[in-house]
Amino acid sequence: CFLKATDADGFYSQSAVDIDGNTVSFEKYKGKVALVVNLLQELYTKHQGRGFRILAFPSSQFETQESEPESVIKQNLIEKYGASFDMFSKVDVNGENASPLYKYLQSALADPVEITWNFAKFLIDRHGKPYKRYMPDVAPIVSPSDLLQFL
Repeated sequence: CFLKATDADGFYSQSAVDIDGNTVSFEKYKGKVALVVNLLQELYTKHQGRGFRILAFPSSQFETQESEPESVIKQNLIEKYGASFDMFSKVDVNGENASPLYKYLQSALADPVEITWNFAKFLIDRHGKPYKRYMPDVAPIVSPSDLLQFL
């Protein structure tokens, strides 16, 4: 699932509504290594001081996952996991109503297979280039060598 597109501005030109209802321009992630996923507090805590950011997008497209209101999702993530990463509003990740970000990420990588479950992850380098997609069941969550080459 390696990079097909070379237009880093494609990522930085994106924006999304955060879980509190504010529009966030992805320009704020310039110069950072980003992982677009649902949640991953431990990984974030370990690497945030090195310019690593997690952009969490809940999705209710998978059975009853993330069916609660966004305020409840946020509260649960903070209370259960101590989440301090960037949280965004619920999005569709597949299909006609998929968010522009997920459409971009899937088209930017050579393997645009539909997302099959929560916790699919997209690693973005410091220049805004999507590097790789990790399937939900991949362990570890993201390849340490992939992540460390960008930090």
